[in-house]
Amino acid sequence: MTTATLGDPDELDGASPHWRWNLAVCVAGSFTTIVAMTLLLPFLPLYVAQLGVRDPAGIVEWSGLAYGATFFSAALCAPLWGRLADRYGRKLMLIRASLGMAVAMSLIGMARSVEQLVALRLLAGLLGGYASGSNVLVATQTPKHRTGWALGVLASGIMAGNLAGPLIGGALPPLIGIRATFWAAGALIFVIFLATTFLIREERPVRAAGAAKPAGAWSQVGDRRPVVAMLATGMLLMFAVMSIEPIITVYVQQLVDDARRVTLVAGVVMSACALGSILSASWLGRLADRVGHWNVLVGGLVASALLLIPQAFVTAAWQLVALRFLMGLALGGLLPCVTSIIRHSAPARATGTLLGYSTSSQYVGQVTGPLVGGVIGGHLGMRSVFLGTCALMAVGALYNWRAAKATRTR
Repeated sequence: MTTATLGDPDELDGASPHWRWNLAVCVAGSFTTIVAMTLLLPFLPLYVAQLGVRDPAGIVEWSGLAYGATFFSAALCAPLWGRLADRYGRKLMLIRASLGMAVAMSLIGMARSVEQLVALRLLAGLLGGYASGSNVLVATQTPKHRTGWALGVLASGIMAGNLAGPLIGGALPPLIGIRATFWAAGALIFVIFLATTFLIREERPVRAAGAAKPAGAWSQVGDRRPVVAMLATGMLLMFAVMSIEPIITVYVQQLVDDARRVTLVAGVVMSACALGSILSASWLGRLADRVGHWNVLVGGLVASALLLIPQAFVTAAWQLVALRFLMGLALGGLLPCVTSIIRHSAPARATGTLLGYSTSSQYVGQVTGPLVGGVIGGHLGMRSVFLGTCALMAVGALYNWRAAKATRTR
């Protein structure tokens, strides 16, 4: 059995005997790096002002540019890192990402101008990608019948990082200062770099001498329709989630009488969706392993579309919190299902490249969602954002239902 794991990865499904231990390290590393990436949200405008920007409009513009820069460069680089992971090993890409993030976060704490801040945020996106790299490692090393559960656990760690990051970012700067907060984050990620280097175990397949160079990832996929469907679905999911974000605070203003409570309630509303996803991700992943990833994906999209309708007509803040929590429960296992379907539709040696494309498509949705949601909300009203997103989710459910039917009957 030990000899077989060093042969063709497709013979044993690409599974590793160390997949549970690797999953634990990847969850810890993804949580930590996501915290580091999001902890600057509460104090980013303050840091921009410290770097010399005085005009309030300029502070807002530079803050948005600095925050979005990381996702822009990460979207461009994700396919490259996926291809290199297929060629040189997934562990090596995690080592690169953790060390690169540790350096980038420390340098951000040393920025002397807002231009340097934006450049270093671009560098963080270029060198980072630990969470997406963990998706590749876990997806390819976990037995296929357990991928939904494993990716759900990883997704819970990622969502927990998104939830904890802003909370930590709000607490640390008053205690140790903004620059020291970045340095602390860099030091913590360096610990993850050490854990990744010494604790993750990966069996690299040995290619016979004189063997032909592997074909491109797309050419190795027999039926490309499921992969194309997942690229579109990943972009749709992130677009749908992020399209609501820009209008939450303004929407809450219409529901809360006390102006001093608006930001607090808006934070609770945003956190409710993330909390729901954390709680449901591993359970939905296990369910998908049992009843089929396509079924859970379509069901989650339908449930999300239905839950968006009452969100457009709430009359109290608690109603919005409850509905966002329920929507988080519905969304929790969907991105793991996207990853699992790609994993099941492609050979192990091409999975890294294809998951890199999937990560890029999700970043596209993450960047365009807030832009489109903000424009529609500003011109057509808040309700139109919820109802328009509902229509998109319904179209996505129909598209995936047809794609699943075509895949089963091919």
